[in-house]
Amino acid sequence: MSETARLEAFSDGVFAIAITLLIIEIKVPSHEATEHAGGLIPALIHVWPSYVGYVISFVTLGIMWINHHALCSYIGRVDRYFLFIHVLFLMCIAFLPFPTAVLAEYLPHPEERRAAVAWYSATLVVIALAYNAVWWYAAFGGRLLKPGCDAAAVRTISRRYLIGPVAYGVSLALAFVSVVASLSVHALLAAFFLLPERKGR
Repeated sequence: MSETARLEAFSDGVFAIAITLLIIEIKVPSHEATEHAGGLIPALIHVWPSYVGYVISFVTLGIMWINHHALCSYIGRVDRYFLFIHVLFLMCIAFLPFPTAVLAEYLPHPEERRAAVAWYSATLVVIALAYNAVWWYAAFGGRLLKPGCDAAAVRTISRRYLIGPVAYGVSLALAFVSVVASLSVHALLAAFFLLPERKGR
């Protein structure tokens, strides 16, 4: 197995574990909670913040995985520094279930929801910066890219990744003004990063 294939396989495993951990954070309502809510259906509805956190983070990680797969298709080789940067990036990915759990726990509480959304957005800022570090180290001067890579696609990826930290930074600032606006930025970014890179003709 090539070094790039081993890296992608390891990365896939980390993404898979992080995504799996998201669903573990959704707890089955206890019998006492069910009685207090007036039935199982109301109790299940009561944990809606967990569903929100799960959907947002699952979609975000899923899109990151798709783009990571595309990124790896441009990488022709790896070196020691690239591997270290990649490990730091994967550490950030594996951390995301924690702020997701914080978001789910405190979203229903008006006095703490802004801090919870800010914490979640701050984590995405760090992940976006790590994502940029992985790409820019590989792409700078074509250091680790495959020979003959599509130049237009490389430029598109480079520009698009730079938007991530800035946009998530905006969502972080908005968290202290409007939780809905902040989470809406996350949704818009998910749609934006779904777009394929533009390739040359």
